[in-house]
Amino acid sequence: MPPRRRLSPADRRAQLLGVAARLFAAQPYDLVLMEDVAEQAGVSRALLYQHFPSKRDLFAALYQQVSEELLAKARFDPADTLVEQLVEGLDAHIEYFAENRNTVLAANRVLAGDLLVQTIMSDELDALRERLLGVLPLADDRSREAVSAVVKSWLVFVQVLCVDWLTHETCTRTELRDVCVGALVGALRPLLDEDPAPDWPR
Repeated sequence: MPPRRRLSPADRRAQLLGVAARLFAAQPYDLVLMEDVAEQAGVSRALLYQHFPSKRDLFAALYQQVSEELLAKARFDPADTLVEQLVEGLDAHIEYFAENRNTVLAANRVLAGDLLVQTIMSDELDALRERLLGVLPLADDRSREAVSAVVKSWLVFVQVLCVDWLTHETCTRTELRDVCVGALVGALRPLLDEDPAPDWPR
């Protein structure tokens, strides 16, 4: 083990999460060992467990960080068209999914019954739904309620489709993204007086 560097608690936590991100991305969840994280970080297992009491806690902290980073990349600005904003957000998510396949599969399949991990994912989907509702032309509360239900269902659809795509890449990333964009646009048009995406299909 290399000599341990003295870091602040925040910096040490960030370092451990960085090591965990690499290991969880490189291999399936069950093969990632806490002792491997400690060794690669150059710390004792006791110090690692001080920050993260279990592998599940380490993974949950990592996925919380991932969720926040992806939300930051999913920018919704009324100055841009809905399609432009969807493309930007979906591209960021799909790129992360493709480059961190094992991490995404762990969150969605291995830990599908874990309340903490699923809450992190649900919170991200709720935040994305609120951002989308904020840029859509909603006439009244009734319209908002109907559109909110559609957006919520669409986000789950995207999640399931992308996870399945990681297992069986039956199309390209661009095709996957465009299927997702088209699904939302098609579902929203009957509910809105104003076409939310006059630039779709391109």
